[in-house]
Amino acid sequence: MTAHTKPSKDEIVALETAYWDAMKAKDGARAAELSGKTSLVTGAQGVMSIPRSRMGKMTEEGEWTLECYAFDDVEVSTPAPDVAIIAYTVRQTVKMGGKSQEMHAADSSTWVRGDDGWECHAHSEVMLKDKAA
Repeated sequence: MTAHTKPSKDEIVALETAYWDAMKAKDGARAAELSGKTSLVTGAQGVMSIPRSRMGKMTEEGEWTLECYAFDDVEVSTPAPDVAIIAYTVRQTVKMGGKSQEMHAADSSTWVRGDDGWECHAHSEVMLKDKAA
């Protein structure tokens, strides 16, 4: 394996954006391509270990639609040339059961660069309460 240089913040933000864009487009093939062989996911549903093939199916068949999203407060850490961690807040509009919902969350993902490129091996999301005006 050849030595790699540490990725730039822009490169990791572009990967995370590509993942969200795949979710928005319900592009299961792209979501699977960006996922690790098995991804760990934490959120409102608890803890899940999701194989790459299931991630693709979940993306395509989910009973939801990601209508739009916007990242803020983006931080990236690269503890090793082939490992990057991104954390950010995200405002998203999701349609579930025919109703659009605005959500505000704090997310993080761990990306690992392997022989086939960058893959997301872990993703976590926690919903945030907006401060009263």
